[in-house]
Amino acid sequence: MMISTRKFELLVIAYVSLFLVLVMSSLTMVEARAFFVFGDSLVDSGNNNYLVTTARADSPPYGIDFPTRRPTGRFSNGLNIPDLISEAIGNEEPPLPYLSPELRGRRLLNGANFASAGIGILNDTGFQFINIIRMYQQLDYFQQYQQRVSRLIGKPQTQRLVSQALVLITVGGNDFVNNYFLFPYSARSRQFSLPDYVRLLISEYKKILLRLNSLGVGRVLVTGAGPLGCAPAELARSGTSNGRCSAELQRAASLYDPQLLQMINELNKKIGRNVFIAANTNQMQEDFLSTPRKYGFVTSKVACCGQGPYNGMGLCTVLSNLCPNRELYVFWDAFHPTEKANRMIVRHILTGTTKYMNPMNLSSALAL
Repeated sequence: MMISTRKFELLVIAYVSLFLVLVMSSLTMVEARAFFVFGDSLVDSGNNNYLVTTARADSPPYGIDFPTRRPTGRFSNGLNIPDLISEAIGNEEPPLPYLSPELRGRRLLNGANFASAGIGILNDTGFQFINIIRMYQQLDYFQQYQQRVSRLIGKPQTQRLVSQALVLITVGGNDFVNNYFLFPYSARSRQFSLPDYVRLLISEYKKILLRLNSLGVGRVLVTGAGPLGCAPAELARSGTSNGRCSAELQRAASLYDPQLLQMINELNKKIGRNVFIAANTNQMQEDFLSTPRKYGFVTSKVACCGQGPYNGMGLCTVLSNLCPNRELYVFWDAFHPTEKANRMIVRHILTGTTKYMNPMNLSSALAL
């Protein structure tokens, strides 16, 4: 029996519509990926707002370029690295701070940000900030998070969510600037030579990454120390008049980053697959620190917000010097990059060559 032309057209439309729904559903399933963040102020999205600590970014002009134009606890004029990675992997919103009362119900399935400004690999790092979420506490919170989600969707689904998630961990810089080099003859500098101290950090970091792996994660992005000696705070502290980066902190980063990469490669070999991906943030930032104008910046030495030499002294507050155009500055405050600089870093993380990413960039890793 012949089907009328009109019925045939409706049938085709129905099949095409069903096919598109299935395709879009599968794309959403692929793109929707829980995202977990651990570390320090470079990736803290507001946990310290809920703590009694001086390590906070909850007052103007922080957040001046954030979509709400209000401070959120991010140490940035706008979006930070977790925000930009979330955007890139197709998540509707970045993971909320774990201490946020808004992180409940279905929003838990998006992941969580456990990072806390001021912390380091070592427990004694950042002691001057008093109440911060140290690394092992962040991992304990992650375990607690999994228990909360298990009550929501069941244990097998929670394990699947965690194993398929992306994890970002950024820690280590404070162990130098807020510990070993915090002041002359610090306790750690009297206890260890710099090479021995770096070996201690790598040894302790390895324990953290192994604990993270034991909690069921499948893909972990690990960032390096970055150009520690080139931050405006360090230029101001060293009293340099020519804008040269602090030699001692640059030496620390040059010792630390290769050993971190070696440790990550050894861990992947031990596990039998590439769970950990190393991001050479030092090299990423070196490009626009050495030739800022090539990348649209007017300076890579002076912070947009601050006071004193290089705007590198003290906190960024409403009383600080504030640049009118954040797009022209590499550094937002004495230590932290602007949103524009963060975007350049994330671009390298996503698509960078092995000059920046090892063993592969994030886009390649997530496609596996």
